[in-house]
Amino acid sequence: MTTLFFDIGATLADPLFEADGSLRLRPRPRAVRVLDAFTGERTGIISDPGTAQDAVARATAALHEAFPGRFTDDHLIHFGPKTSRAIFDKAVTSSGGPADACVFVGENHDERAFARKAGMRVAAHPVFTRAAIENRPVFWTRIELPEGQGLAALAAVADGAEVVPVHVASPGLVLAMASALGVEALQQGGFTTDVRGPVEDTAAFLVRDDRAVPFPDAFAGASEESRTVTEGAMRAAAAFCFAAGELTGYPRPIASLGPAPGGVYVAAPAGVPIEDVHPQGAKPGHTEILLPDPALLSRPGEAGPQSFAGAAADGLAGMGDGLPSAETIAAVRAAVTPEALRAHVARISGVEPLFPGGPLKVRSRDAASADNGLVVDALVQHFQGLGLVVRRHAFTWRGHQLFNVEAEHHVEGADSAVLITGHLDSTAKGGRFVDANGDPRPYDPAVDPAPGADDDGSGTAAVMAAAQCLHALVEDGREPTRHVRFVLFNAEEQALFGSKRYTLAAAAADDRIAGVFQMDMIAGLQDGSAPTVEIHAGSSVPGPVVAASDALGGLVARTLPALAPGFAIQQLTGPGDPAIGRSDHASFHERGWPAIAVSEDLFGPHEGPGTGTRQYHTPGDTLLDEDHDPQYAAAIARSVTATALTFAGL
Repeated sequence: MTTLFFDIGATLADPLFEADGSLRLRPRPRAVRVLDAFTGERTGIISDPGTAQDAVARATAALHEAFPGRFTDDHLIHFGPKTSRAIFDKAVTSSGGPADACVFVGENHDERAFARKAGMRVAAHPVFTRAAIENRPVFWTRIELPEGQGLAALAAVADGAEVVPVHVASPGLVLAMASALGVEALQQGGFTTDVRGPVEDTAAFLVRDDRAVPFPDAFAGASEESRTVTEGAMRAAAAFCFAAGELTGYPRPIASLGPAPGGVYVAAPAGVPIEDVHPQGAKPGHTEILLPDPALLSRPGEAGPQSFAGAAADGLAGMGDGLPSAETIAAVRAAVTPEALRAHVARISGVEPLFPGGPLKVRSRDAASADNGLVVDALVQHFQGLGLVVRRHAFTWRGHQLFNVEAEHHVEGADSAVLITGHLDSTAKGGRFVDANGDPRPYDPAVDPAPGADDDGSGTAAVMAAAQCLHALVEDGREPTRHVRFVLFNAEEQALFGSKRYTLAAAAADDRIAGVFQMDMIAGLQDGSAPTVEIHAGSSVPGPVVAASDALGGLVARTLPALAPGFAIQQLTGPGDPAIGRSDHASFHERGWPAIAVSEDLFGPHEGPGTGTRQYHTPGDTLLDEDHDPQYAAAIARSVTATALTFAGL
């Protein structure tokens, strides 16, 4: 008899630590349906609940609450780290049968590799449990939608088949996982499929290459369509060849899954750090992780006539001219100051103690650094001190348990939330490091400093100050009409992993998000440069999200002159926006929610570097860097905060 072992986080359920410290598990789409299909089979758990003293007890209670009567054999429930094959060997022993009679179902490709080493069969998603039992492979598959067949039609087929989408490239192309039976169902539904390599223990990434593509002379007279296809193929080849060349020396190579928007889809084997590869001269944020999700095609932000994405632009009409009131502007000026931002950045970048009066100074907020969790604790403490409802969204990245931090001001009867966001992690992987002999060595995120004062300590500080501003307004008797949520994402530097996991869970929970205001690097201004702010609303995802995001960007652009006089405004949108897919706002676009990213002069429509920090992704990105300007950051943060709070009804 086969024994099925399921991971919990992002496989069966999305973990959420509530304000009181309790753990709640929200079942993932199709997870319960899969468990129902295997009633009577032996089912167990292999999951890592973290290292807290009561972690196992909390995870056990949450598991039985979320899936009552599903996991009744305690001998088959295994909690602990999955950073080696040890826990998988233990699970096999507990089954009482051979290893190849055990199946591990888990979304993490590194963990699936350990399970395979232990002799287990693996499934990359619960949808493929039957395929793993029957030893049928699952493939990366490109799906082409014929004209007249939209995403809803594809979703109707995929939802009843062994198919799980991972990325929507355009109205006509979707990348997915599919078994042979799933491919057959797609073809019968009228969709064209291009089957690539097996999934096994690989994960999919989109790797962009925005460097110039030299066109051969032979294409001088070619049609625009032909040139577009050719450029896409050439760019995909360039991106793949570069990444493959940088990742030599690993036991297994990466594999191309074909052209993608601005680059190439890649299948990366377990243990291959493709998110650390950065082409020389490329714009920031060139790599995006792609997560399997049966609900990806539903786009909750666009669903139905009352969709917030579709209605956002119309909803702006109720705000008058969209400009903040004099009271809101006064509150923003009082709370979001250069001094406040500098103080927050000083603590989270290691200039001052993390906790006032304490001895601890952080060296890094890198996802692989022990200080990352300490900064999360400090942020939670800050938001709790403002009376907000604080939750930790847990996830695992390369064996590290990480948390997104969410702090909400709840409004009774509100129909949606406005999010003010940034990312809390940092990296210095662009720096130069030497060993004891003075020889060059790779960046070690566990020990090397990564202060990240601008990226994205500045955005994190702005979110913290925005929360203080809301607190002051509420204390003064004012109340928004929408929930206001302050969210700081972890592991943004790891191909947007934290925000991807956040929106994955939010979509499954049918969250109502009216708009997202992301601040990512807002303090970098080179001496003597004219202050410029970039507002990024562009999305490669078609539909109402495009116009709605443009409308949010327009609100910030109209507010800026009042709080940042003399600033040049780069309002970037459409498919030509150079920041598409490159910051956490993109994770919301993927789900159909309107979102913008506001930054210093970083991407721009220009060739070459902008006027932002010159210490991007280096240990020199400190509060004392000559390019770090709290006055400049405060002007941007005030403008975004005032716009977001006005949009929330203040």
